[in-house]
Amino acid sequence: MAGAIINDRRPDLDVVTAGTLTVDGQPISFRTREALKQIGLQAQGHRSKQIEQHHVDAADLIIALAPEHVEWIRRNFPHVAHRTSTLKRLTRHLEHDGPFIERIAALNLASVELEPWEEVVDPGGGEVEDFIQCAFEVVQLMDDVMRRLG
Repeated sequence: MAGAIINDRRPDLDVVTAGTLTVDGQPISFRTREALKQIGLQAQGHRSKQIEQHHVDAADLIIALAPEHVEWIRRNFPHVAHRTSTLKRLTRHLEHDGPFIERIAALNLASVELEPWEEVVDPGGGEVEDFIQCAFEVVQLMDDVMRRLG
């Protein structure tokens, strides 16, 4: 959902979506498709993929939806921990002004203690309504981050 939102809001950015524990090639679920529809988006042709070395090496910023995703990146790709954050941390702590690299560096992302409030609850095996509720939360958070990115 987050990738579809960024692609919609900022087509000038090169966005890659990948997961920490995925099965490559899976289409989005009907619940995710319906949630995206409810926020006016779609992700036609989207297929899941596992995050790999070349993804993280090319990324200026890696946005995770839960602390355990950040922890996974820290364990598997420690060299990019300084540019990996939860979405909620960015909305709370990323400054609006100044050079992007300096604003990200000021967050001390490689060593900051991750906290429970940072999690966007995964609707996982929930009902369609759970996915829709999650989509509305993610769109609000992503819109805030897009304003902060400049």
